[in-house]
Amino acid sequence: MTLIQNKVNTVFIPVKDVYKAKEWYSKNLGKEGEIIHGHLCILDMEGTGVVLDEMPAWRNEVGEFIPFSAPYVQFTTSDIHASYLYLKENGVELVTGIEHGHYFVFKDLDGNMLMVCQ
Repeated sequence: MTLIQNKVNTVFIPVKDVYKAKEWYSKNLGKEGEIIHGHLCILDMEGTGVVLDEMPAWRNEVGEFIPFSAPYVQFTTSDIHASYLYLKENGVELVTGIEHGHYFVFKDLDGNMLMVCQ
């Protein structure tokens, strides 16, 4: 028997400013969040949780963190074309077009690459 369960509980996304990130994610993904401990924002998600984190313990010697340079997080949608158009109209940096008819990659305001998939 293993003590670690076969389930992803929460994904952490590094952000420079948790207040700005909360506003950005709320606007672009429709996910409200609660800021706790001054550096974490817990988004109101179904299933696996998402926490925006300023990562104070994980920054380098000059206080910076390295954003995700590959899409580590995938959000779901029931309409890939409407989702793509919505983010494009909101000025979100789109990294790819809609690939293979079912996913695209975009960047958040801190440069983290994220994916949306239908």
